[in-house]
Amino acid sequence: MGKIRILAVVGPTASGKTALAAELALRFGGEVISADSMQVYREMNIATAKPSAEEQKGVPHHLIDYVDPEEPYNLARFVEDAQAAVKMVAGKGKVPILAGGTGLYIDTFLENRDLGEAGENEALRNELYALAKEKGNGYLLSLLRQEDPETAAALHENNLVRIVRALEVCRTSGMTMSELQRRSRESEPLYDCCRIGINYHDRQVLYDRINKRVDHMLEAGLLEEAKAFFQSGKKTAVQAIGYKELKPYLEGKCSLDEAVNQLKQATRRYAKRQLTWFRRDLRIHWVYPDGSGGVQAAFNEAFDTAAAFLAQTET
Repeated sequence: MGKIRILAVVGPTASGKTALAAELALRFGGEVISADSMQVYREMNIATAKPSAEEQKGVPHHLIDYVDPEEPYNLARFVEDAQAAVKMVAGKGKVPILAGGTGLYIDTFLENRDLGEAGENEALRNELYALAKEKGNGYLLSLLRQEDPETAAALHENNLVRIVRALEVCRTSGMTMSELQRRSRESEPLYDCCRIGINYHDRQVLYDRINKRVDHMLEAGLLEEAKAFFQSGKKTAVQAIGYKELKPYLEGKCSLDEAVNQLKQATRRYAKRQLTWFRRDLRIHWVYPDGSGGVQAAFNEAFDTAAAFLAQTET
């Protein structure tokens, strides 16, 4: 029996991955498996831009809204959950469609990178989180630069979970995360995958989409959602773009306009980091909704790419 065939839709936030993944699923008889590190959490609906029922277009979506915000969730668990979801979807004769923007999750899953040998140390992890609370995320990132400069160079200080994990790997295994990943690349991928990326020739078009999305989030009640999370004391809220940028306003330290501008800027920076990550993968077939044919032409190109892949691997 051959490998399970997967379609993967990747790209920056607000680029249109949700719409493209749903259309691919409708076209090829698929189901969507989310690869978003924050959409797994229940209650965090607006800030994480979970697809609405209308956006899902009747297509089953997996790995969304199923983890309590206080429950630990990491890369290893995502890989395990995604493998189970792919097996279930393929078992129904459907095409699994991985869709999301969390590059580390996607690459680790598709490349079958085994990070388990690094082990875990909960006490050390708690110490690192406490240190970040005392001295700031930037301090932990500076420690990582000393212990694993290669991994540190790819991380922003807001990615506290990944900074802590990289330090934990260094100190429990005696090996850097980057070295561990290099070794794990020797593993054979479990799936055949067609990678489709969605992006824009004009970066400002993407940024305008991001700004409009933030405005829509606020209209949908993002401020109230953020306030409820901070009042609950759930630490997951600190990680999510969309909450931490509004905290100064909720504490009376800045105006709402200032907080919203910070949120838009943080989201644009996140999109830029996502693009930097995905551009390294030369296997991704990029489509551009701001091209001469518009959104439909870009989607048609994605359909043609997926169709050629599925036909080729069937022979």
